[in-house]
Amino acid sequence: MAGYAGIWLAGAAAIVTPQMALAAGKKALPLYLETPEGQKPRVVITADPELDDNNSLIRYLLYSTDYRTEGLVYASSQFHWTGDGKGTKLSVPGREYTRIPNNPCPCTSWRWSPDERFIDDAVAAYAKAYPNLKVHNKEYPTPELLQSKIRWGNVQFDGEMDKDTPGSDLIKKLLLDDEEAPIYLHAWGGGSTIARALKSIEDQYKGTKQWAAIRAKVIRKAILHPSGDQDDTYVKYIKPNWPEIRYRELAGGLTLGYNAQNSVSLEDAAYLSADWMEKNISSRGPLGERERVWGDGKQMVKGDIFDFFGFSGKTADDLRREGYVVWTPLRDKGEFLGEGDTDTFLNLVNNGLRGYRGNSFGGWGGYAKADPTHGGFGSADFAAMMANMQRGERKRAPTHPFLAAAQRDWAERFKWSVTPTYAGANHNPSVSVVGAHQVVAKPGQVLKFSTKSSDPDGDKITFKWWNWKEAGTYKGDLAVTGEADGRASLTIPADAKPGDTFQIIVEASDVRPEPLSHYDKVLISIAK
Repeated sequence: MAGYAGIWLAGAAAIVTPQMALAAGKKALPLYLETPEGQKPRVVITADPELDDNNSLIRYLLYSTDYRTEGLVYASSQFHWTGDGKGTKLSVPGREYTRIPNNPCPCTSWRWSPDERFIDDAVAAYAKAYPNLKVHNKEYPTPELLQSKIRWGNVQFDGEMDKDTPGSDLIKKLLLDDEEAPIYLHAWGGGSTIARALKSIEDQYKGTKQWAAIRAKVIRKAILHPSGDQDDTYVKYIKPNWPEIRYRELAGGLTLGYNAQNSVSLEDAAYLSADWMEKNISSRGPLGERERVWGDGKQMVKGDIFDFFGFSGKTADDLRREGYVVWTPLRDKGEFLGEGDTDTFLNLVNNGLRGYRGNSFGGWGGYAKADPTHGGFGSADFAAMMANMQRGERKRAPTHPFLAAAQRDWAERFKWSVTPTYAGANHNPSVSVVGAHQVVAKPGQVLKFSTKSSDPDGDKITFKWWNWKEAGTYKGDLAVTGEADGRASLTIPADAKPGDTFQIIVEASDVRPEPLSHYDKVLISIAK
C-alpha cells in the first residue's frame, strides 16, 4: 500500500502493514499484492466534474508514463450528479445545498452540465500534445489507448450504487482478472462506482463455492486511493462489507488544494503565483489551455453558484449579490486554482522515492498516518472546510521538502508538451544508492552510502542528503553528511530505540536555472 512500511511474506509479492497487523490482532492476515518489480502500477481514476478534478487529471496525464492507466471513469459525488432524466428528485441531509439560502433541493440533478465531457476533453488535449511528449519520453501511452479506457460510472445520484454501469463493470473485470498485481482505485469524487463493482462481485459470488477465493482475490488486489468519502459509500458499504481492503490515508504530502497559497510557506507560494503559472503552465499548449486558473473566464457548469473562480475584477460582495456562494477568498487573475485530488496519485510517480510500495515510507504524496481514520469527508467535514476557507488566512506550513521540485518537474512536462526536439527541453537525472536500500542498524553505528548517477542531457549533478524526520518514527535530529560525489555518512543517534525508523533521502539535481531532480532512499530500522 502506498506509503506504508511493510512486512514481506516469503514467496509472495505481498505485504501486511504494521497498522493492519495491529488491527487484525490474532486473526489470520490477508495477503496484499505489490506491483511486481519492473512493472508499472495499474491505475483506475474515477472523477466528478469539479474543476480541481479537471486540473488533477491534466497533471495525471502528463505523468501517464509512470503507470498503466486501466480506467478513466466519470463519477458522481455529493457535489455533482446528473439525475436520471426522468424527473426523479433527491435531497440528502447535510449536503452543500442544504446550507445555502433558498435551498433548491430536492432537485433532479446537481451541478452537472448536460453535455459534460471533461475527461474526453482532457484526453483530446493530450492527443494534440502527444507528438511532442513522446519525443521526450517514449513511455507516453497513445491517445487512442487512453480514449479506450474512458467509461461512465454511477453518476445519476449522490451515492447511487444500485445498478451496474460501464465504469463499475470495468473495475469488476480488473479485480477479477488473472493478473496478480494490485489495482489502485482512485476516488476523486464519490466512491459509488467502486462500491458498485464490489457489490456486483458480492451479488454474483456470495453463497457459491467460489466466494472465498474470489473475495480473497479482490482483497489482495484492491487498493483505495480516495479523496475523502464524498458520497458516504465507503462508510456505508465498502468498510462494513470489505474491511480488509487497503485504504490509503497519508499525511505530509504536497498542499495543492483550493487556497493552497494561504497554507504553504511564502517560498513555496511562489510556485503558485500568477506569473509562475502563466510562464510555466497556462501558456503552454493545449494542456495549458485546459488548466483552470483564477479569473480565466470559465465555469465547469454554466451558472454554477459555487464556481465563481473564473471571474476577475469583481469583489466577493459583487459575486454574492449575483447569487454566488463565495466560500474561499478571491485570488489574483492567473493564480494557481487547485488540484485537490493530485495527492492521491503523486506517490505513483516514478521519481525514485517508490512512495506507493509497501516497503516505502512515502513520497511526494506523503507518508502513512500513524492512526488512519478511514473514510472522512462527510457532511460535517465539508462544513468545517467551508468555514476554514472563508476565514482566509491560515497558519503557513514550513517550506515543504518536495513542493518546489515537484512544481518544477510539472512545469518541465508542460514544456515537453510544446517542444518538438529532445534538446529543446530538460530531462531528469537519475540516481541510485549502491547496495541495500533497507538497513537494520544499532545506536551509535556509523553508516556510509555511495551512489551511481547520470544525466541524459550531460548536465552536472548536485546531491542533497537528508533525514525525512516526519516520515520516520525517530523524532530527534539526525544529520547526514553528504559529499560532492554523491557519497554520504551518518551516525545513528545513541538514544535511538529498538524499532525506530529513519528515511534517508538523496536528491540528485541537474545544474540548471530551474533544476530537475530525482531521488533514492535508504530505510533504516533499529535492531530489536
